[in-house]
Amino acid sequence: MQIRISVRGLVEFILRQGDIDNRIHTSAENAMLEGGRIHRKIQKQQGSSYHAEYPLSYNIHSSKYDLIIEGRADGIIEEDPVIIDEIKGTYKNLDHMDEPVPVHLSQAKVYAAIYLIQNSLEQIGVRMTYCSLETEEIKKFDYTYSASQIVSWFEDVVSKYRVFADFKAEWNSICTNSIKNCPFPFPYRKGQKELAAGVYRTIVHGKKLFLEAPTGTGKTLTTVFPAIAAIGQGKAEKLFYMTAKTLTAAAASDTFQLLRRTGKLRFKTVTITAKDKICLSKECDCNPEKCPYAKGHYDRVNEAMLDMMRSEDNYSRDTILYYARKHMVCPFELSLDISLFADGIICDYNYVFDPFVYLKRYFAENNSGEYIFLIDEAHNLVDRGRSMYSADLMLSPLADLKEMLSGAYVPFKSHMTALYNQIVSMANSSDRPMMLETIEPLVEMIDRLSSSMSSYLDDNSEGPFHDEIVNYYFELSRFLTIYDKLDDHYRIYQEWDDKEGFRIRLLCVDPSLNLGACMSRAVSTILFSATFLPIQYYKELLGGDDEDFEMYSSSSFDPNKRCIVIAKDVTSRYAMRGPEQYEKISEYIHRIVQKRRGNYMVFFPSHAFLEEVYDVYLSKYAEIDGAQVLAQGSNMSEEEREMFLDMFSEGNNVNLSDLINMEVDIEDDRIVIGFCVTGGIFSESIDLRKDSLIGSIIVGCGIPLVCNEREVLRHFFDENGRDGYDFAYRYPGMNKVLQAAGRVIRTEEDTGVVALLDNRFLQSSYRSLFPREWNDVETVTTQTVNNAISEFWARLSQTQD
Repeated sequence: MQIRISVRGLVEFILRQGDIDNRIHTSAENAMLEGGRIHRKIQKQQGSSYHAEYPLSYNIHSSKYDLIIEGRADGIIEEDPVIIDEIKGTYKNLDHMDEPVPVHLSQAKVYAAIYLIQNSLEQIGVRMTYCSLETEEIKKFDYTYSASQIVSWFEDVVSKYRVFADFKAEWNSICTNSIKNCPFPFPYRKGQKELAAGVYRTIVHGKKLFLEAPTGTGKTLTTVFPAIAAIGQGKAEKLFYMTAKTLTAAAASDTFQLLRRTGKLRFKTVTITAKDKICLSKECDCNPEKCPYAKGHYDRVNEAMLDMMRSEDNYSRDTILYYARKHMVCPFELSLDISLFADGIICDYNYVFDPFVYLKRYFAENNSGEYIFLIDEAHNLVDRGRSMYSADLMLSPLADLKEMLSGAYVPFKSHMTALYNQIVSMANSSDRPMMLETIEPLVEMIDRLSSSMSSYLDDNSEGPFHDEIVNYYFELSRFLTIYDKLDDHYRIYQEWDDKEGFRIRLLCVDPSLNLGACMSRAVSTILFSATFLPIQYYKELLGGDDEDFEMYSSSSFDPNKRCIVIAKDVTSRYAMRGPEQYEKISEYIHRIVQKRRGNYMVFFPSHAFLEEVYDVYLSKYAEIDGAQVLAQGSNMSEEEREMFLDMFSEGNNVNLSDLINMEVDIEDDRIVIGFCVTGGIFSESIDLRKDSLIGSIIVGCGIPLVCNEREVLRHFFDENGRDGYDFAYRYPGMNKVLQAAGRVIRTEEDTGVVALLDNRFLQSSYRSLFPREWNDVETVTTQTVNNAISEFWARLSQTQD
């Protein structure tokens, strides 16, 4: 077995110490952008004795494994003694640097130790070369070490890491053996075996798989199981299970627990929870003066990790919090560190794809690894990808900062004023987007301000409006980073928004190139969703190519347990909205729920539409139906969401007065109707099984509201030979519809009604997007829907009898 670690990874892991401190500004991201250029410039200035980017690798052999430490030294200078040169670009004022950053020097010393040992030298020199990214001024720190000094130091560093490497090697044997003996926990349902085989073949061939797996196929288990099997066969070392929602992350964690329980699987997994949701400090402020978990964190975190590794296999949120309290360390940072010794990582898309959030220990500098990516609800990745790779330059935050600093002295004030005046000169009051061919002069001004702010922050960890300056600096950094990515997949435009004010937007219209580059870091990627139609649309925008695979998993659900109707006498078209349509929709709800008491959700295209129908139904039909009616609020808290969903749970006895301020008694034989927004928090990822939900009534085709961004998307795809309306509106809209419909049918035991209330669903452009199992759709009116629903429930009762 081989355990590989980079030189940088080794020193950062073993030699870190002290506090987490967000007051200390680091310009590492910007320095990395400029650092490559500076490295090359300095290296070219050296003489013939200078060897740039010198690869070094050191193998420490033991009976159980080989520990391989590897990297590239910036420079090897063949003098007497030989000098190892480590180059770092920085925005810091070099006059204020009295010594190198300890971790930088340690990195150079590891290279020096390896080179000295492999070349049997008696001594070696180490040079730290710092270069100002603003002035290109250079400052050097030189050291000389004897062989005994550098080798003794190096062996001490390695011995501290060997504790973790020994555990990793021993665990690998335990994990691999358990995988080989872990069976699929249930008899295969229809199509499951073929699905699992397809996932495994994709991993073996190193491709991507675009998989549509209808609700109820058990896609989480049937993708996780073959991925684990592939790891057991040495096809990969680690899997990343990515989700868009907390609920699906919990389902993935439950799947691993199921395999541990039923198959004796030994497989360590970590669930990465967002910092603000796992922080133990009231203010979520990584300041050692305010947070005891930040103070001295790095002095204790490795011991905390060893304790967890020896005691747990499931590094869940609660487990991480327990060990964070026990060892007084930051739980978020602990979760990131322990991921290095986990076999599976459950996380949000951001931690793999977002250029500002991704896990740098795995993906920095386009590193790739023996990873498997499992992407759940992958239809969400299109819009999420656009958001991750887009950036805005807003006028209002700059104006606010300019006003705050009006009476203070800061060295970047002139650059800030110049940028402000330039943006003001561009601003207009039009609500239509103005496309821009280039913004290079503006970017040069942003770059000057960003560099000046960075230098100021490096020299000032505190001061007036420090947090506001840091926040705006990061906004500029994001804009510059995205600007460097601009290509034909982007559009630049300016617009005036009533809420946000004036902004210049770098919109990643087609995220396929960026997403595909991230997926290339893995051995194989499995993208799956219950709603992946049309598959070519998602394949194109999610970075697929002709060699990647597509698969449609058959549904094991009995179609006789589901009724699908389309209303041909109602529409949600914007031009047709009014009292007549609100009345018809309310009547449809009334006629459907009358035929079977139970829980229903009604989905609307907007909150405004929801409120209109809510008022009509509440005043005219709610009392007749004996229905408890809930309405999704526009800004519901997490507690309010839970209360809302609790009303749909089987055997629920919650008093609705807590939610809608009315005194009611809830009976077991009841009708609960939730009025929700299509594409909102209740139309996706919620898991209401059996009688928890027996009807999904969907008003409209889910078409996104017309806005500048959607129109830019439409024009872009029209210009590139695609149907712009489909790409910008119809396909995303139908996905929301199918997600809402999927709330009803979750398991083989579920039964229910799906009602599509819009005559546009009868058009071939929409019918072609229906899942293949929707082959029994019935067309109804307000006069005939009664019979259709009654006959369905009657047939179902006869079958069950």
